[in-house]
Amino acid sequence: MYYQYANEYVKYRLRGSHSCKCIMVSVDFAEIEQYTFAGQWDKIGEMMAHCTRQLEAAGADLILLCTNTIHLVSDYIQKSTHVPFLHIAEATGQAIKAGGLQKVGLIGTKFTMEKDFYTSILSKRFGLDVIIPSENDRQAIHEIIYNELVKGQFTETAKSKCIRIMEQLASEGAKGIIMGCTELPILVPNEDVPMMTIDTTKVHIHQALDWAIG
Repeated sequence: MYYQYANEYVKYRLRGSHSCKCIMVSVDFAEIEQYTFAGQWDKIGEMMAHCTRQLEAAGADLILLCTNTIHLVSDYIQKSTHVPFLHIAEATGQAIKAGGLQKVGLIGTKFTMEKDFYTSILSKRFGLDVIIPSENDRQAIHEIIYNELVKGQFTETAKSKCIRIMEQLASEGAKGIIMGCTELPILVPNEDVPMMTIDTTKVHIHQALDWAIG
């Protein structure tokens, strides 16, 4: 989706037959998953640092980490390069503030919802009031992501569960829902829910390209 949005947005901004100049380093998610559930975040951080050095050597002018959860180790990226790095929570916070929202709900993996690497930026940097689902609902979304979405499975049952959880957050005062996992907007498109959603994938790449084109 990042690649698709990048090319679509560059075409929109520059018109004609323009497309996005980009360099991509992709990893094996099975390794990431293994280290994630073993709590070996330092291993993931070292992998991301290595990928960052590859991007810098290839001539990247701006670096993006195309995932929400793995921003937990974004400090490894920032310490390994002088190339500008756009944190996904920074891009998300800017978009929410620009939209005039104050209280928002966040759904994603349990790591994204429960650890402070994401919510602290939204609350401290942008002054946002961020709420997350109940413990049972957090577990339900987490299982949907890892058992289905990362395997390319998008079912109506999973979609209905996510919408129910989003509606619960809205009933608690959330004026928008952060789709804090890059697969969630694929499962639950904005047009299929009655509340505003923030597609972190699209927000992230659009802000990066606004900077790059500028």
